[in-house]
Amino acid sequence: MRNNYFIVAMLVLILFFSACKSKKQHSKASDSRTTESPYLGQKLPGIIPEMFAPGMVSTENWEMGGVFTPDQKEFYYIREVGEKEEDKKQVFMMFQQHSNGNWKESEISGRVGEPFISPDGKIMHLGRRYKERTESGWSEIKSLGAPFDTIRIMRMTSSAKGTYAFDEATPNGKSVLRYSRIINGKREAPKPFPKEINTGRFNAHPFIAADESYVLWDGQRENGPRNAEIYVSFKQPNGAWGKAIKLNKETNTKASEFGARVTPDGKYLFFNRNTGKVTPTDKYENTDIFWVDAKVIETLRPK
Repeated sequence: MRNNYFIVAMLVLILFFSACKSKKQHSKASDSRTTESPYLGQKLPGIIPEMFAPGMVSTENWEMGGVFTPDQKEFYYIREVGEKEEDKKQVFMMFQQHSNGNWKESEISGRVGEPFISPDGKIMHLGRRYKERTESGWSEIKSLGAPFDTIRIMRMTSSAKGTYAFDEATPNGKSVLRYSRIINGKREAPKPFPKEINTGRFNAHPFIAADESYVLWDGQRENGPRNAEIYVSFKQPNGAWGKAIKLNKETNTKASEFGARVTPDGKYLFFNRNTGKVTPTDKYENTDIFWVDAKVIETLRPK
């Protein structure tokens, strides 16, 4: 009889501890899901910038220009590949999420411009060229036509209203950032942004917010060695652009930071950071993609 009681007692204890273990494992699984994200499954950053998808997107190679489509099922960026310096080239890469939730990486082509997806997801801007979203993917590359086809545009971004914000590659650093709106159904000729934005040297890679409430760009306003820093200008109640505000020291470090852009949901700021040479023989210093909570922008917005 005692043996029976002992066996029953042991079974009760086993069931108790199994239930506790199962509950603990379920809790861990829940915690894991909360750190999962539609951003390639990466743990979300806080207000301190972190390298984006290390080992997956950001590697020992040179990467830059990462952008998501509005449905966050596709991620496009540029990577430099090649073991030897003379063999290196830049290629156009993408990650696509499949129905099982897994992300698959593929090389699309050689570099054809710095990608940016319009807020409605219908246009992939590639500087002065673009692709249109089709039922089967993306169209062939098309030209924006005059007057944009004569401007050496590095990056073109657009707002929800269709306003363009773009730069121009110049050899002397005296680049001018421009915009072009749609007025009464017609696109206006490009105009330069005001001096609040077009001051200093090497101004480049503008990003206009979907609601046009601010513009991000990078440039250099101090004398000394070339070192890009990210600035923001907020649109004032009267429609004018406010003074340039440099992003915080955690975002703008002693390294060069450039190419800022915000995710389609407005939650995260992505940018490129020059992280130094990987090997002494590298011709170009390494560049990786970083991201941070977009609150770093909102804290600077005038009250």
